[in-house]
Amino acid sequence: MKAPFSAEPIETVAASDKRSGNPGPFGGYYAPVEAPIDAEITRTDRGTSLGEYMRKFWQPVCLASDLRDVPLAIRILGEDLVAFRDLSGNVGVLARRCAHRGASLEYGIIAEHGIRCCYHGWQFDVDGRVLSTPGEPLGSRLKDSVCQGAYPAFEKSGLVFAYMGPPAEKPPVPEYEAHAFPPDNKIVPFSNFLPCNWLQVHENIADQAHAVFLHVGMTIDPDAKAGEGTQLNASFGIMPTLEWVETRDGSGMVFIAGRRIGDRIWIRINDLLLPNITQHAHLFEDGEKPKIFANHLSMTRWAVPVDDTHTQLFGWRYFNDLVDPEHRGDASKCGKEKIDFLDGQVGNRPYEEGQRNPGDWEVLTSQGPISSHKLEHPGTTDAGLFLWRRLVRRAIRGQAPGASAEAIASLTRRCNPLPMYSQDSVLNIPARDGTDDQRLMREIGRRVFDIIVEADGVDPAARDSYIREQIRALEKTASA
Repeated sequence: MKAPFSAEPIETVAASDKRSGNPGPFGGYYAPVEAPIDAEITRTDRGTSLGEYMRKFWQPVCLASDLRDVPLAIRILGEDLVAFRDLSGNVGVLARRCAHRGASLEYGIIAEHGIRCCYHGWQFDVDGRVLSTPGEPLGSRLKDSVCQGAYPAFEKSGLVFAYMGPPAEKPPVPEYEAHAFPPDNKIVPFSNFLPCNWLQVHENIADQAHAVFLHVGMTIDPDAKAGEGTQLNASFGIMPTLEWVETRDGSGMVFIAGRRIGDRIWIRINDLLLPNITQHAHLFEDGEKPKIFANHLSMTRWAVPVDDTHTQLFGWRYFNDLVDPEHRGDASKCGKEKIDFLDGQVGNRPYEEGQRNPGDWEVLTSQGPISSHKLEHPGTTDAGLFLWRRLVRRAIRGQAPGASAEAIASLTRRCNPLPMYSQDSVLNIPARDGTDDQRLMREIGRRVFDIIVEADGVDPAARDSYIREQIRALEKTASA
C-alpha cells in the first residue's frame, strides 16, 4: 500500500517559469490573463495520449431513455456519433456521417435491423455492415466493400455504454458492486452537462476542502439541512483531516476525511477510479449517529469528455434503506439535466441565483473551457488534485502497470464485482486529554481504510461482516 499523498512535494513548474507571480496590491496590470494548458491530461481527441487511453474503456454515451423512434445525435471524445435502438431491440452507436455520401444519420430511419440513411436508403446494421444499397443494380457487390464506422454498445440500468478503442483490445463488460448489493437497490440513471473540460469536473471530487466552503460556508443559509434548498448539512462545514492514497497499483485513489463530531469520529472515504469514474458514499451523511462501514454507495459517476471543452456527467444514483435509511434522496428528481442533491449541479438556474448560491456547476465552468494549471497557486488542501493528475499522467505514459486497461480488466475479472472502498463510519472515539486529536483522526481514518483494503481477498459474501468486525475492534481499542 502506498503512503498517503501529502502536499509536499507537489507538482511545480520550473524556477524560470514564474507562473503569475505576485503582482502586488493593485497590480492587475502585471497579472497574466492566460497561460498554456496541460494538453497531456486534458486533450481527448483520437490520436492524443489521453484520448487513446480513455477509448480502451467502456464509456457511457447516453441515457437509454433517449433512444426513441428517431436516432440520437451524440458527441463523445470529440467524435460525432449517432445512437439508436433498432426495431429488434439492438443498440447501435455509429459514426454520424453516412459512409455513402456523408449525410447525417441523425436523420436516418430506424429499421428492423439497423438504420437507413434518409439520403439514398443505405441500410447499416449496428456493427456497421451495409445490409442493403437499394439504388444499386441487382446483384451489386458494393455493400460488401463498404462498412460504416461503428462501436460495440450495450444497455445497463438505463445507461448506454460504448467501447471506442481498438476492437482487439475490447475489455469485458464490468460488473459493479452496487448492482449486486444490496439486493433491493433501486438504480436510477442521470446525465448532467457542463461546458468545460472533463478534468476540472472529475478532480473536483479529489478536492474535498471545497465541500467545507462552497457547499456549507458560502451558501445563503449554512445551517439549512440537506434537501431544504441549500447544500450540504452543517457537519460538512467542519474542516476535516485529509489524506489521499493511491489504490490498486496506481489504478485509482481515495480520499480519507476525518471529522470530530462530539465524542465521535466520522471517517468518510470516496473512490476515484481511472480513467474517469468516481464512487460516492452517502450524499446526506451528517456524522451524528454511530455506524460502522455503513451506507456504501450513493452514486457512481463518469466524467465523459464530449470534447475538450464540454463534459457529460453520466451516472447512477442508488436508493435503498442501507445507503439512505432516512430516505432523504428523491429518485423522481434524477434524470436528464437534473439530480436530487445540492443546488448548482446543473446549469439551468437563473444567473443571479447562481451568484447568490453558487454550486459545483458555477465554480467548475467559471474556471474556463480548459483551466490552465499554470495560473493556479495551490495550497496543502490541493494535494489530492496533484495526486490524481499524476495518476492520469503515469497511466497514459504506461508507467503504472496496474492502471493499464488490460490490468484493470484482469482485476475486474478476478473480483467480479470489483469491491469499492467508499463508505462512512461514525465511531465512538472521544478526544483524549493531552493527545493531538488531528493526529488521532488521521490514524483512525488510515486504519479504517487499511481494514477495507485487507478485505479484498475475503469472499464477497463475508466481506461486509469481516470489515465491520475489524472496525468494531478498532473502535473498542481506540476508545478504551
